[in-house]
Amino acid sequence: MSKRRPYVRSMDGWWKRDAYFVKYMAREVTAVFVAAYAVVLLVGLVRLAQGQAAYEGWLAALKSPLSLVFHLVLLATFVYHTWSWFNIMPKTMPIMFVGGKRVQPGMITGAGLAAAVVACLAVLLIVRGVAS
Repeated sequence: MSKRRPYVRSMDGWWKRDAYFVKYMAREVTAVFVAAYAVVLLVGLVRLAQGQAAYEGWLAALKSPLSLVFHLVLLATFVYHTWSWFNIMPKTMPIMFVGGKRVQPGMITGAGLAAAVVACLAVLLIVRGVAS
């Protein structure tokens, strides 16, 4: 009597077959960049605790050309992450009604993006005020 081996479907590249899943994976990969920047900020906090010289060394490292390119890549990644996050928000939220009318998905996305822009500008103004 021969034993049959069970069928095992390959999972290689499953996400490349559909544009929806490619976008999904791109959105998920951006979270890695967010975590990487959290580590950069954590290192800055550690350097601050180590004293003025260590902190100023960290600041000098942030001004290097490689660091500036890294930050430009992070900025582009964060913009995509933010946009994609608020773009899926209407699909994950319960249906909302305001004044008896259903809130359109574009309005939810737009409000989230507007709030993100306002928050970024507020942080920028605070940092500029503290720095001067």
